[in-house]
Amino acid sequence: MILVERSSHVVAPIEAVWGVVQRAEQLPAWLAGVRAAEVLSGEGFGRRQRVQAGRGAAHEAEVIAYQEPTLIGWRERAKGAGARAEARTEIYVQLTADEAAGGTVVRLIVVRWPAGPVKAALLRLGLRRVGADLEDSLARLTDLAAVG
Repeated sequence: MILVERSSHVVAPIEAVWGVVQRAEQLPAWLAGVRAAEVLSGEGFGRRQRVQAGRGAAHEAEVIAYQEPTLIGWRERAKGAGARAEARTEIYVQLTADEAAGGTVVRLIVVRWPAGPVKAALLRLGLRRVGADLEDSLARLTDLAAVG
């Protein structure tokens, strides 16, 4: 398992931040590396969505954690020829109201289970980029949530 996380303070109420992060259609606007996203079925926990990465790969994902307005998480699994069932990525967005500082603390977490030791080594080489993408995502989310 490979875990990368970043957090930041957003000067917006938790409800405004939640309004952005819980909508699949908003993912391309704030989550780095996402070109398109759409809901396939359902709402909240169990919702199925398709997420298309900037490099063209599309993954179906299922919402596996949903606690309004503090937590949403989804799991993407590798599919297709040669994909191994244990290869998966989970993304979590945790929100905490920060009334003292006026805003919301946002924590982004990416957990990856690579399909074997070679893939794990390659993922470890890219950890700096994943961290930078999460920092970019937090900056974009800050701008979106502040606008409302």
